[in-house]
Amino acid sequence: QVQLVESGGGSVQAGGSLRLSCAALGYTYSIHSIQCMGWFRQSPGKEREGVASISTGGGSTVYDDSVNGRFTISQDNAKNMLYLQMNSLKPEDTALYYCAAAPYPCRFFPTPSHFAYWGQGTQVTVSS
Repeated sequence: QVQLVESGGGSVQAGGSLRLSCAALGYTYSIHSIQCMGWFRQSPGKEREGVASISTGGGSTVYDDSVNGRFTISQDNAKNMLYLQMNSLKPEDTALYYCAAAPYPCRFFPTPSHFAYWGQGTQVTVSS
């Protein structure tokens, strides 16, 4: 079992920046089984959508078109940490953001069904 704990959400004006963090907790063999990590978001009345993913082994990344060039996903494997740097934030980025982990290689694009472990979510609110 892997437990994921997000932090770093908050309220910011449009054009501002936030950095989300996700700590992966669990037994060493469980943590090392993780091959793909990702960030998702969900707004009221909408389905959960993939924002970005990263391969824990090679570090290759994938981004949704709506955040490409503004968000950066990164990891610190030594600390079992995942990050999402969000710049040039827009009101439409407002959502509950989730960290997720999968014991499988990343797919072409992060989809919720591919991920086995989820954090509790952290709220990001962007005002105009």
